[in-house]
Amino acid sequence: MSASISDTPLSAASVNLHLGDRSSAFALQILDECASTNSVLLDTPPADDGRVHVVVTERQTAGRGRRGRQWQSWPGASLTFSTLWRFAPGAPVPAGLSLVAGLAVVRALEKLGVSGLQLKWPNDVLVNGHKLAGILVELLPGRGRTPAAVVGIGVNLQLPADAQIADQPGVTDLGHHVSPLPERNQLLAQLLAELHALFDTYAAAGFAALRGAWQQRNAFADLPVRITGEVQEIAGICAGVDDDGALLIRTDTALVRILSGEVSLRSAK
Repeated sequence: MSASISDTPLSAASVNLHLGDRSSAFALQILDECASTNSVLLDTPPADDGRVHVVVTERQTAGRGRRGRQWQSWPGASLTFSTLWRFAPGAPVPAGLSLVAGLAVVRALEKLGVSGLQLKWPNDVLVNGHKLAGILVELLPGRGRTPAAVVGIGVNLQLPADAQIADQPGVTDLGHHVSPLPERNQLLAQLLAELHALFDTYAAAGFAALRGAWQQRNAFADLPVRITGEVQEIAGICAGVDDDGALLIRTDTALVRILSGEVSLRSAK
């Protein structure tokens, strides 16, 4: 299946129209180009006015993925944005944030009719094993501030033929899984609405309230996996995640709990 890229420009007015009653919860900033949407919010945090601040760009020149990888974006061919979420003191930040964001992306895409969606701990959205979207969570620094995190999301809509993704095997785009492609302003609104709903649940009840939904979409559920990037390699069966969002690996001798996101999760087959 293949679909055409929408040439409709990104528009705050259009996104707000699609958001309807939820539009008052967001403050949108749309940029033609920036180094990184996460950096825009981290380097100059907007004042806390009770809204979720969102930065969207047509093109990133220095987008970041997990473990120092580059996250590329192309005008019209991807949807790249970051959101700044503030939580009340005592809220469960940051554990589980990337998992909640991934679940929100999956739910929005499922409503568009995309099938085969999966979640790879801690921050990838897959379709039948191929990467469709990535998430990068970074905490807003500074003591004495309201707990806050910047959640960056990149979704491949339709990769251009000359896209340089040689170092990212197994990458796919939305155009191969749904036709016609959703208009980008509508897609962004759907993603923001799902994020808002799930982050409200997360802030009130923690990841435990969403754990079951995440487990249902776990790409490696009950499969042999290998964890690298820690002090030593760990091999075992993926037993899902716990109530804090930590990855659980059942080895021959124990149930190992992985908290650090700086790991590489791979099938052991």
